[in-house]
Amino acid sequence: MQLCTTDNSNNAMVTVIIIAATVIVSLLGFYVEGFLDKTLFNAFNTYHRRQYYRLLTYGFVHGSWGHLFFNMLTLYFFGTYVEQYFSLFFGQPLGIILYVLMYLSAIVISTLADLVKYKNTESYNAVGASGAVSAVLFASVLFDPRIGIYIYFIPVPIPGYIFAPLYLIYCQWMARRNRDNIGHTAHFWGAVYGFIFPIICQPAIFSHFLYSLGVR
Repeated sequence: MQLCTTDNSNNAMVTVIIIAATVIVSLLGFYVEGFLDKTLFNAFNTYHRRQYYRLLTYGFVHGSWGHLFFNMLTLYFFGTYVEQYFSLFFGQPLGIILYVLMYLSAIVISTLADLVKYKNTESYNAVGASGAVSAVLFASVLFDPRIGIYIYFIPVPIPGYIFAPLYLIYCQWMARRNRDNIGHTAHFWGAVYGFIFPIICQPAIFSHFLYSLGVR
């Protein structure tokens, strides 16, 4: 899927820094021999050999240029938007700190289910920021449930409050089928985490969400 918002006019810098760091580390994975193997998420090594750093480092390496490009493109459009909302609700510098904390912790949280499921499978590996990007995407839906989201081959934006449940259903369905090489489970839990993290930090944000939907 190709995702973008209908408003990409903001220029929040922390998101750009995260993107730059991810690109640099991914390049090391592409071109430095052995780097990818040492940083990707391998459930067996993470659990049995206690290489817990992999729970974070895997989110900064990618399997291909296309994988990197679409993750970072989505992060740019939604991340700059969400970063501004964090600053609006929490002020500076707390908003930026919480935004970075959400992103980094989403990398870890999104893959915990796969860690439990595949901890005894030596061949299971995962790379990419998709779980954290899903968290940012769903945080944007929380802050602005009517945000427009474009998907491949659909020429009109889908409102976030419609897209979000469909996305979760799709992730669960694809995870059960298990017929591709995509971490749908990580996408699912990253998305859920991105929605609830700001609410945990400031419960009033959920009231804002309901008000934006016209519920309250």
